[in-house]
Amino acid sequence: MANVKAAQLKRVLKPIHLWAIAVGLVISGEYFGWNLGWGVSGTIGFLIATLIITLMYVTFIFSYTELTTSIPHAGGAFAYAYRALGPIAALVAGYATLIDFLFATPAIAFALGAYLHFLWPGLSVLYSALFFNVVFIIINILGVKESATFSIFITILAVAELLLFMGIVSPHFKMQNYLSHPMPFGWAGVFAALPYAVWFYLAIEGVAMVAEEVKEPKRNIPKGYISGLATLVFLALGVMILTGGITDWHKLSNLDYPLPEAISIALGKGNSLTRIFAGIGLFGLIASFHGTILASSRQVFAMARSGYMPKLLSAVSNKFKTPHWAIIAGGVVSFAALFTGTTNQIVVISVMGAVLMYMMSMISLFILRVKEPKLERPFASPAYPVFPAIALFISAVTLFAVIYFNFMLSLIFFAGLAVVILIFMLMGKHKEKLTEDFMIVPVNVQANNLPIQ
Repeated sequence: MANVKAAQLKRVLKPIHLWAIAVGLVISGEYFGWNLGWGVSGTIGFLIATLIITLMYVTFIFSYTELTTSIPHAGGAFAYAYRALGPIAALVAGYATLIDFLFATPAIAFALGAYLHFLWPGLSVLYSALFFNVVFIIINILGVKESATFSIFITILAVAELLLFMGIVSPHFKMQNYLSHPMPFGWAGVFAALPYAVWFYLAIEGVAMVAEEVKEPKRNIPKGYISGLATLVFLALGVMILTGGITDWHKLSNLDYPLPEAISIALGKGNSLTRIFAGIGLFGLIASFHGTILASSRQVFAMARSGYMPKLLSAVSNKFKTPHWAIIAGGVVSFAALFTGTTNQIVVISVMGAVLMYMMSMISLFILRVKEPKLERPFASPAYPVFPAIALFISAVTLFAVIYFNFMLSLIFFAGLAVVILIFMLMGKHKEKLTEDFMIVPVNVQANNLPIQ
């Protein structure tokens, strides 16, 4: 029986685990989703959008790492916003983070189903997606060290496959294909493509969700973030550019499996490498799918522990030391999204949550610099205040782009936020003071009250 009051997580994660979680969370973005951006911007238009978003993530991660190492709390942006701005802002940040990860999971599940359908057309995309949900809920319940070790294995395979992909298709790259209709919608297309470029890197911030399970967080969290981001930038640009020169990019712009299709065009559908690659391609999707379940469950756990969600969801299994009810709750949301949405819609909603969370985090950083100048900052944001300002500005522009081009989905997103805030205030939660570690000044990372098990 889980003990809700003694909610404790084990400190077992090392830099290699953090690299695997960071890359694993995101790497599915190189396999699908980003290609939808071609349809609204063309190849060069999307390249420009990707470079802008890459700048956003570089400046964001270097700034976000300051928050993660100063306040190593499983709630991530929720905890930072509470400390900087109070309970309502914490609720907004927590809601945004939940939407980010909870909707990234079913989007990846759809892609997993699509890859299996590409290999075996008789398999249902939906039922395959549901099957993966069940399997990885169980894996995550079994233990964070076990699931993180699995992340290392599966992430290395996914990175190796993308390197193999680049090696296979590079001889078939033709610049005339890549430059065909490079910006059919002009600069408006670049603006419209920003949300799809986010998909290349979305969820890397999920490393913050396991901050309470990291050994020596001062030293190891920056290593995990920075090495992970460097890996992802190289893979994103390599995959996007090479894929765009294989054929007429219009043929790949609306698929959930653009990379296997690109190889089949380059080598021929009958080539054995095409099916082999599609089979191995599941590893990249599985890595991210597994990682988003891990990260979203920690967000649910942290908000429940703070009283922002039902206390049951903060229960930690005595046997496995994992928040099993939080993991199951995320699975229920994923199931519901799979039955009601499409890949494109789910990606857009997930991106909306992500960029709102980025904005709340950067605002929190600015306020904490003024409000708590003596806060222990094991890793200070370089080029402050330029880096967080750049990240905040590009995030705001991207959020506006999502709203402008996806008004109905945005209406649903913000209506949900309004309802949550209303319920929160009617229950009087905004008047309650939290007494957790992250509210105590000064923060001492080594004195965290979640001891090593």
